[in-house]
Amino acid sequence: HGRISMLAVLGQVVTKAGIRLPGDIDLSGTSFESIPTGWSAVEKIPQAGLFQMLAFVGILEIAVMKDSANGAAPGDFPGDFRNGALDFGWDTFSAEEQAQKRGIELNNGRAAQMGILA
Repeated sequence: HGRISMLAVLGQVVTKAGIRLPGDIDLSGTSFESIPTGWSAVEKIPQAGLFQMLAFVGILEIAVMKDSANGAAPGDFPGDFRNGALDFGWDTFSAEEQAQKRGIELNNGRAAQMGILA
């Protein structure tokens, strides 16, 4: 939940800063600019768009973002979603550095969970 919350906070910050995708979100001419931030956006996004987002997340959950509990090869720790594809040098860190980085990510995720409520 922490990683999703960090993405949600980033989305809020970027959108409230006025950075939007150019063009329209659907064929009827609804612009990205007209979509508000937060939960009020859910009412404004066309239903087909919400379905596309839900389907995309479902595909990620089923096929891509697997951990050892869901049939992937066991990772080094719970929440290890590298799956042999993404590795930004994790194996080059010492055990102490890995523990520190996992702690930092957990704390940032906790802060984001509180921040998304604001």
